[in-house]
Amino acid sequence: MTKMIRSQAVLAVVVSLAGAVGFAQSSGEATYKAKCQMCHGVAGAADTPTAKMMKVKPVSDPDMKKLTAADMIKATTDGKGKMPSFKGKLTDAQIKDTVTYFRSLK
Repeated sequence: MTKMIRSQAVLAVVVSLAGAVGFAQSSGEATYKAKCQMCHGVAGAADTPTAKMMKVKPVSDPDMKKLTAADMIKATTDGKGKMPSFKGKLTDAQIKDTVTYFRSLK
């Protein structure tokens, strides 16, 4: 009986910690990982095979640094070049949060 209580207590702690880690991720980060990371890379370095094939610029590129948040929001909403439009796929708030997260990458 004691082993079962101990096991349940350990399980409760693990579940609690897993939940806390899940909540630590921002919505922009979660959306970036789900929708953007495949092309822009984990750290925005455009180091994925897809990024290389499509000639995606890294977040550190001077041309990317020149873009305002509004420019990036527009490009994400409407699409630009080979980047698809996310209008109707993501909410305005999700796009804004994702752009904010992307701009925070170094």
